[in-house]
Amino acid sequence: MSIPAEAGGLDYFPCHYGASKAVFRGPQRDLSRPYFAMLGGSATFGKYVTRPYATLVEQALGCPVANLGALNAGPDFYLQDSAALDIAARARVAVVQVTGAEAMTNAYYSVHHRRNDRFLAATPALRDLFPRVDFTDIHFTRHLMQVLERSDASAYDRLVAGLKQTWLDRMRLLLARLPDRRLLLWLAEGPPPDRAETLDPAPPFIDQPLLDALMPQVSGLVVATPSPRARALQPLDMTYPETEAAQAACLPGAAVHVEVADRLVPALQRLM
Repeated sequence: MSIPAEAGGLDYFPCHYGASKAVFRGPQRDLSRPYFAMLGGSATFGKYVTRPYATLVEQALGCPVANLGALNAGPDFYLQDSAALDIAARARVAVVQVTGAEAMTNAYYSVHHRRNDRFLAATPALRDLFPRVDFTDIHFTRHLMQVLERSDASAYDRLVAGLKQTWLDRMRLLLARLPDRRLLLWLAEGPPPDRAETLDPAPPFIDQPLLDALMPQVSGLVVATPSPRARALQPLDMTYPETEAAQAACLPGAAVHVEVADRLVPALQRLM
């Protein structure tokens, strides 16, 4: 999990919580006293930044924050890790970063249970929907969706509709397993769109109607979109090997994490 310092990377102090086999960003927090929990993907993990927003929130509130974010994780990551989910359920407040609808096992294809961006296999339903597609050399969900969109636009629309419904169902299951006080975090370049049918912008396929459907299950939605200044600093305020410059450009930099923390702190204070 850690990137060698000599390669121009960071030490993420990888750690485990409870009986979970997943590796999270450390240093490990003391969870014997009240704490907050942050769930999400690579942005929550804080890849390429020294102080992710979980750490900044912890410093501002003076309360431990368990950073349960994981690289390329989505709802499936937590629903298949009962130990991590139990830790999140015992938090004072849980914050869930909204991630894309493409990174989940569904009726059409399966993904890796931890690295949810990894495409594993197509189901018969997907092969019937796209009979001309060869899935042999497809290894990531983003590549998969790009290939399918080019193959058959009509079939692709049916697929996306199914993914969005699966995401909604899976998020409802996840939220039901979390503490009563829970927040959704929208961390993206712009606010939630009225309609999302494409991979970009991230998070893929997630729109305002989907978020509205989850509102009865959460204490609120925190929308964090980076300011022009924070965007301009990316990726200048990140630490990464030169070979990973393309990946770093897709993730929030240190200034964005500061802005996210500034949005989360007052929302969490109201729930304390």
